[in-house]
This record gives sequence, C-alpha cells and structure tokens, in this order.
Amino acid sequence: MLFVTGVPLFLMELSLGQYGAAGPITVWKCCPLLKGIGIGMLCVSTLVCLYYNIIIAWTFYYLASSLQSPLPWSCDAVANVGLCGNATTGNGSTGHRLSPTEKFWNEQVLGVVNSEGLHDPGPVRWQLALCLLAAWVIIFLCILKGIHSSGKVVYVTATFPYVVLIVLIIRGATLEGSLQGIAFYLTPDWSRLANAQVWNDAASQVFYSLGIGVGGLLSMASYNKFDNNVIRDTLIITGGNCGTSFFAGFAIFSILGHMAWKKGVPVGEVADSGPGLAFVAYPEALALLPGSVFWSIMFFIMLFMLGIDTLFGNMEGITTAVLDEFPHLRANMLHKSLFLGALCFCFYLMGLLLVTNGGIYWFTLIDSFSTSFGLIIITLFMCIGISFFYGVNQFCQDIIDMICPCPGWCIKVLFYFKACWVFFTPFLLLLILTYIFIEMYNTSLYYGSYVYPRWGKALGVCMGATCCLQIPIWAIVAISKETGTLKERFQKSIRPLNSWRVNNLNNSNRVEERMEPERVEAPFTVTLTDMDFTAMNWEMGSQA
Repeated sequence: MLFVTGVPLFLMELSLGQYGAAGPITVWKCCPLLKGIGIGMLCVSTLVCLYYNIIIAWTFYYLASSLQSPLPWSCDAVANVGLCGNATTGNGSTGHRLSPTEKFWNEQVLGVVNSEGLHDPGPVRWQLALCLLAAWVIIFLCILKGIHSSGKVVYVTATFPYVVLIVLIIRGATLEGSLQGIAFYLTPDWSRLANAQVWNDAASQVFYSLGIGVGGLLSMASYNKFDNNVIRDTLIITGGNCGTSFFAGFAIFSILGHMAWKKGVPVGEVADSGPGLAFVAYPEALALLPGSVFWSIMFFIMLFMLGIDTLFGNMEGITTAVLDEFPHLRANMLHKSLFLGALCFCFYLMGLLLVTNGGIYWFTLIDSFSTSFGLIIITLFMCIGISFFYGVNQFCQDIIDMICPCPGWCIKVLFYFKACWVFFTPFLLLLILTYIFIEMYNTSLYYGSYVYPRWGKALGVCMGATCCLQIPIWAIVAISKETGTLKERFQKSIRPLNSWRVNNLNNSNRVEERMEPERVEAPFTVTLTDMDFTAMNWEMGSQA
C-alpha cells in the first residue's frame, strides 16, 4: 500500500506544489478543469482541522490531570478502589469490567454517560472548551508569521517526540512481560490479508500519516526552491515516516505487554485503536509504572507535539490556498492577522459541538467520513488528471527540469512512478473505493454500544460527498468559461494557463521552446484601435 499508493501520490503532490509554487487551488492552473480537486482538498482539510484539535484539547486535559499524584485514573486514587477491587476479583468473569481509565475517560473527560446520542449533545463542558481555546490560541500564534515561524516551531515539535519514544522504549524494555507485547506486535497474521477491511485500514493509515490529499503537502512544497530534488525528499520523508511508525510500535506494545502480564490476559485484549489507545489503554498502562506521573506527563507532551505538527500541515494548506486567491492579505500583516484570527475563532466556535456531553458521537461521525471515500475520490481524480489530462510524460519532464541536472538513478526511479501513476495507483484506489461503498451500505456505524441512526450516517455521507462534488462543480465552471463547441471547451480547459510556466522563466537553464502560446485567464476578446488601421494603410501604400 505504501509503495503503490503512498509514495507515488506523495511525490505527485510534492512535485506539483514545487513546480507551480502555489497552494492547492491556484496550482491547478496546470489543468483548470481540475480546480475542484483543490477546493475538495480544502473541504477535507477543514473537516480534519475541526475535529483534530479536539484531540489536542483532550491531551491538554490529561496533561493537566497528570500534574497530581496519584493519577486520577489509577488504582491508587481513592475514588477507584472499588473499581480496581472488582476488576481484580472478576478476572474469570465473561462480563465487561469497567476500568478506572474507562470511567475517567467516559465520565470526567467526555461526559458521554449524560448523552443519549447524536440528537442529545447536551451542554458544553467548560473544562474542554477552555482546553480547546488554548489549543487554537497556540495554533494561531504559531502560524501567524507564516511558514517561517511554523517551520521553526517544527524543529522542536518534530524532534521532541523521538526523545520521548526512545525513553519509553528503554523503560518498556525493562518491564516484565514486555517481550510478549513485542512478540504480539511483530507476529503477522497472514490470513487477515484476505480481508478487504485490512487494506482499507492500511490505505487510511498511509494517507493520514503522509498527509496525502488534504493540501498541506502542496502548500509546503510551494515554498521549496525550484531546483530542489523532490524525488530524494520523497524517498527520505516517506521512508522516515514508515520507520518512525514502526519504531513507535515498540514503545507502545512493550508497555501494553507489561499491562497484559500484570492483568493476566492476552495482549490482544488490552490493545485498542483510535482514541481508545491514546486515552484509555496507554494511560492505564502508564499508571502501572513506577513514577507514573512523570511517564504520563512525558507521553501527553509528546501527543501534544504530534498533534501540533499535524495541524500545522492542514492549517497551512487552508491559509496558503486563501492567501493565493487573495494576495492583498499576504501583503498586509494586519489584514493577514485578522484573517488568521477569524479563521481560528470560527474553528473554535464550530468545535464547541464536539466538546459537549455527546461530542464524541459527532467526533466519531466526522472522523469516519471526512477522510473516507471523499479523500479517495479526490486523490484518484488528481492521479488520473495529472496522468491523462496534463500528461504523465510532461509531468515527468517537469520533475526532471526541476532537479536538472537529474542524476541517473532519479530517471530510473521515475519509470516506476510513471507506471504507478498511470495504472497501479488508480487501480488500487478504485478497489478500495468499491469496498468502502459496499461496506458503507452493508454495515452500521458504532461508538461503543451506540448504533448511529440512519440520518446520522446520511449526514456523514453528505460530508464526504460535499468534498468530492467540488470536482464536477468546478469542472462545469471551467468549461463554461471557455468558448466554442463542447469538445473545444473541454480541450481548452485541460490546457495549462500561461502563468503555469512562470517558474521556467526564472531559471536561466530553461528551454524557451517548451513554452506554449500565451493563454489569457479570461474570455478572449479583440479590440481594434486607430493604430491598427494606420498600420494597414501604411502597408497598402508601401505595396503601391
């Protein structure tokens, strides 16, 4: 999945942004028909930013709760003595045992026990609302001065988690039962490869971890130097991302193995996914360690850093797209600050729904559909559009022009990527998309024991559809702006605008004969002046 979809699509977005030196909307000057892809990316990024900062708010809440001893979700807390006693005596029972971490998560953090479902959000939880406000204030301050300020912040937020992971791995390796956790992590279950859900989950993980299809890559790459070796960067970043995910697994499962050993249950019973892993299973494991307060603080600081990094990419995609469309905001610092402040405040107001008693139901709904079929369709059309409308040969030539002189190994690697862009990647995305639609129809959406109503699931489908419907809507707009027959309009709308080649003019080594005839970005009209008739009379006189 990583090599067939992740790496090729990552290189495509990085190359497109670097060559066009523009955000996810303006960059589609290369093929105006596909401008809706950029708008769709903006919609996906908006949904992700809306719910992802809720995770940072939860992290703040847990971080503040970690500044007390004993931890409020540990068995050492007075309020949890009865729960821990029941859990200890009930190991042989088949019923579900409520753990202190589950009680803390559901009652004190979420308040979900006071809500009946989507239709009953209840009041806003003021503690989470304050944590969410703090999270958006931090994001605003970090992105205020653009890529330069956020780039400096990333030096800290990107390196600190590695320090914490190394410390957690060393600590986990010294715990009893850690080897069982590592063995569970490294032992593959080959039979699950026949399950289409595994491939769907793998695609979601690759897209999410690499930031594909949300516009952040295009925006970040637009700040690169034109001659930056984008193939080298792609291989290093994707390889480092995959290696980091694999490396982090040792930190997680070594400590989960210790928790399973202490409870006397298989590792598979304590492992969880989604918010349950970060805010239920792992905090419970940390509470069993000596010096649990210190380890908890370190873990949630690491989560905060990782969350900030993710939001930087998504917010940069949104802000770059808007600032490209309205350049006067970029030139005026006061106007830019007001715009960013208003944007963050709007996100905060919309996010208040997700910090109510029933907010977790809305969080799960947005999480399930924001990066589902809509994201797959957007990346599928991006891959097909660049390969067949813009032209895969032209695109590969653009990459070679950027890193000229192009090393021999880069040209050889491009043959593999060309095959992926034309055939393998679209084919695999279509298979995943087909499975998603089948499963969407046949299965219900759950959070715990709560089954989402039909109208809730329909609302989630509308969220995903809104993102991908931008593609045909803006394609119709692009065609309607052209003149001629429908076929001529279509052909004109897939040709790059003349401004797409601006970067070539800034490089003295560019060959000018590759420039296409100038094409204006508005309906073409001819206005004759007196000079035209004067020149015509002069020619006639000279011939006589």
